[in-house]
Amino acid sequence: MRRADFAYELPAELIAQEPLPVRSSSRLLACDGATGELQDLRFADLPRLLEPGDLLVLNDTRVLPARVHGRKPSGGAVEILLERITGRSSFLAQARSSKGFRAGREIELPGGRRAVVTGRSGDLFEIELDGDAAAFFETHGQMPLPPYIDRPAAVGDRVRYQTVFAREPGAVAAPTAGLHFDAGAFLALEQRGVAIARLTLHVGAGTFQPVRSEDVREHRMHAERVRVPEDVVVAVAAARARGGRVVAIGTTVVRSLETAARQGPLAPFAGETDLFIYPGFRFRVVDAIVTNFHLPESTLLMLVSAFAGREQVLAAYRHAVAQRYRFFSYGDAMFLRPSPEALAPRGAA
Repeated sequence: MRRADFAYELPAELIAQEPLPVRSSSRLLACDGATGELQDLRFADLPRLLEPGDLLVLNDTRVLPARVHGRKPSGGAVEILLERITGRSSFLAQARSSKGFRAGREIELPGGRRAVVTGRSGDLFEIELDGDAAAFFETHGQMPLPPYIDRPAAVGDRVRYQTVFAREPGAVAAPTAGLHFDAGAFLALEQRGVAIARLTLHVGAGTFQPVRSEDVREHRMHAERVRVPEDVVVAVAAARARGGRVVAIGTTVVRSLETAARQGPLAPFAGETDLFIYPGFRFRVVDAIVTNFHLPESTLLMLVSAFAGREQVLAAYRHAVAQRYRFFSYGDAMFLRPSPEALAPRGAA
């Protein structure tokens, strides 16, 4: 399986640079992985794609204002993108400067703060701050908009690059499928008789890491912190018992649930996941997915291709381009039903 098997042509003008004024006013492309049938809808139509008794699972991670700019003592510019806070004053981060970094390098930061590079962890830098790291990023950080959004982060992004149900701080990228939900969307789901559960996966900057190996199977995912609590396991079992489906809101929820079911029936899980899902994977928990459109040759496109079928997904993407859908984080959404071969026997969940 080659990386190029997941390529498609995307005009740059279809990459959404701003959110729509109303979260739930996005378009929604429904794709049936079994038949390839496509439906052009609005996100407000989501409840009619669901049945009473279905269970929606959300990722309640909260995005940190994770990007800061500083300087070396020599005056050279430095950009830091937080990956995770590891202690009161220590954190892991991506860092860029004109001449690179090494242990002992000092960094002058906003607010008169100083930091020092203490080591490396893979392609991330270990950094020690002269103060509380969480408070520093909350005060001085900018929202870490993805690299394909070609503008600086604005004040409004602190609200719009965040789901309305975010509550557990720790992500450095938004679980973007959740950005379409607002109070009206939740009210419509409640009236439809759809249940809701929440788990947490703190999305890391590695979500934007390109697949560099030609053979997809050689790619290694960055580990991300995840917690699937007991109440999610109970909610999934209850949905199964009443004949409902488990609908994952975003690829982060898919990876969380499938990680928690890798060793057998779905069970509570807290730890890290580096689960890489590509075609051939058998889904043990998830029955449908709401997701945004993903980058060509990305791990996220591979995941949705594993679920709904590569040919069906790429055909849907060609349709979306022709119909001028908006792509990526601030773009439109998809509702995916699985291809039959993607599902493991449901007793396995």
